[in-house]
Amino acid sequence: MHWSEKIAQEIIRRDPDKAEYVCAAGISPSGSVHIGNFRDVATPLFVVKSLQKMGKKARLLFSWDEFDRCRKIPANVRAVVGDSYDKYIGCPYVDIPDPWGCHENYAKHFEAEFLDAMAQFGIELDCRYQADLYRSGAYTEDILEAIAKRGEIFEILDAFKTKDTSKSEEELKAEHDAEKAVYSPVSIFCPECHTDFTTIESFSEDGTEADYVCRCGHHGHFHFKTDHNCKLAWKVDWPMRWRYEKVDFEPGGKDHAAPTGSYNNAKVISKKIFGYEAPLFQGYEFIGIRGTTGKMSSSSGLNLTPDTLLKLYQPEIILWLYAKTEPTHAFDFCFDDGILKQYFEFDRMLTAVREGKADELMQTVMALSAVEGREPVTVPMSLIVQMGSVVDFNVPMLETVFEKIGTPYRYEQFADRLDRAKFWLEQCAPDQVNRLNTYRNWEVYNELTDEEKEEVHRLHDYLATQEYTLDELNTVIYAIPAELFGLSRDSKELKEKQSAFFRNVYRLLIGKEKGPRLYLFLYAIEKERYLNLLDFSYPMTEEEAKKPEEEVAPVKEEKVYGDPDPVAPVKPEIDIDAFGTLDLRVCKVVKCAEIRKSANCLKLTLDDGLEGRTIVSSIKHDYAPEELIGKKIIVVANLKPTRITGVTSEGMLLAGTNNACGCKVIFVDDAIPVGTQIK
Repeated sequence: MHWSEKIAQEIIRRDPDKAEYVCAAGISPSGSVHIGNFRDVATPLFVVKSLQKMGKKARLLFSWDEFDRCRKIPANVRAVVGDSYDKYIGCPYVDIPDPWGCHENYAKHFEAEFLDAMAQFGIELDCRYQADLYRSGAYTEDILEAIAKRGEIFEILDAFKTKDTSKSEEELKAEHDAEKAVYSPVSIFCPECHTDFTTIESFSEDGTEADYVCRCGHHGHFHFKTDHNCKLAWKVDWPMRWRYEKVDFEPGGKDHAAPTGSYNNAKVISKKIFGYEAPLFQGYEFIGIRGTTGKMSSSSGLNLTPDTLLKLYQPEIILWLYAKTEPTHAFDFCFDDGILKQYFEFDRMLTAVREGKADELMQTVMALSAVEGREPVTVPMSLIVQMGSVVDFNVPMLETVFEKIGTPYRYEQFADRLDRAKFWLEQCAPDQVNRLNTYRNWEVYNELTDEEKEEVHRLHDYLATQEYTLDELNTVIYAIPAELFGLSRDSKELKEKQSAFFRNVYRLLIGKEKGPRLYLFLYAIEKERYLNLLDFSYPMTEEEAKKPEEEVAPVKEEKVYGDPDPVAPVKPEIDIDAFGTLDLRVCKVVKCAEIRKSANCLKLTLDDGLEGRTIVSSIKHDYAPEELIGKKIIVVANLKPTRITGVTSEGMLLAGTNNACGCKVIFVDDAIPVGTQIK
């Protein structure tokens, strides 16, 4: 049974007679919506489909949390507006102008960007706009209810807080009472500066009015029954909306699912304050990005939005990756050649379903991945990549190539994948582009032994003088080393000679030691395009004799550092026993990724020789993730875990920080095994 069907069954079990089930999701349009947020949509979408499959009425409710306060200005926005938008921090997103000037406001710009991408998946969202609901007064009674019960809400939230064990009971109680006296579950947006940097100084006895002061100096009196420019705090707003919308299911990131996370807070508030049984919740793992190589790096400015991913993946394959993976399991979107494997696996599963060879689970996964009006054609992506680069993605030539190798695909069959293959090669894997050399490679040829040169001559003569089928060509290129060296077909030495022969031919043709299957390559491409590259029967030409101008390597922008910091005095002495309490270990960086809501931190997944660990480090401005992957570092392994930007960090890496060099991580020799203790 598919995971979405298990969730659907549990939803029905909890309320078997409900007329219509509501599965909810929500995103704050704080910037371009990252592909990781798409799991917030895909998870309830699949549950809705499973409920409908079971004969139930169900809908996907999507909330735009555009009434949320702006916390920071994203890098791509700052690149357009500079520091001029810092004044909007604390304002609702709907009250901020669109930086590009093409939409009604900031929120609408990023909402439209996301909704346009959703249309390509065939997903129509039933949207709710929280600014409209708040400002229309739809939540007025709920807000008043929360204000009336603000003391109870404070006690619930306080129960989830970690207590400072260094303080006495009297100190903790005094701190608790002081915080409770000023606690408010609602924030007021200032009518002067439009931010929520306001402090409620007092409520009226019935809680319907309040006096407040803003950081900007404005003093005001607020009537909650008639003034609606206010918003409940997140952990109160969430359960309030569950009741308002009668939500049955809503997923959230694994940080919300933590024991002290937002869901468990909101669950209690929902029950005790609003009298509503919290919806079924499913925490989900975050999405990884693998192999951001080539031009698609963190500095390229390419946002990892659904729209960006659709330039690489067909919409069905993106849905398929989410559908086939349990929400509690992570998976990677691949910018390296792992994407070709994903296309292959998708094609294999789709073919099995179409041929009636798939089991029930596989059929469900593919049904959830389907996009209405689209019928994917399983033209191998790897073949489009290999052959397309050789013919510069010229469509008529590519059709000719496919026909010659016995797979007569037409443009209408591979059109949907062609641009994606080209985009992947150019943006992510430029090193895998296969293009014929312009001139004969004399440098490589002169390195060959006499026997290897003879192999090249025989191949050239055969190609130039004979007519052949694909199978005949395949037989000949394997036979040339066997005949020249007099080796038997099954000998290990022959396989080595054949591999060397193929490698030499690739170097002469495309300047690389590997390429498309050689017999397919030689058969598919018009021989007039490459025969001269294998013909060394005439002397070096004047053009070949000229050394190609050396490419000038791009200059890496160096950071400007200042004078060294003053050398700090040595700290008080410790004995060897104190030093021994530190557990310093060698760990290898397996994965490294930016943290969506952090301007400074990277999340590092480490191999420590045991069960692995995750650490968070504020080195985002000093290192790109790809610079750290595969490196070995030193970690304080027995440092008490702590939550940093929503991620539990299980240790701390060692680095040197100085005004003269910035932050430099201490790397260790790769020969040192992971888990080795530093003593």
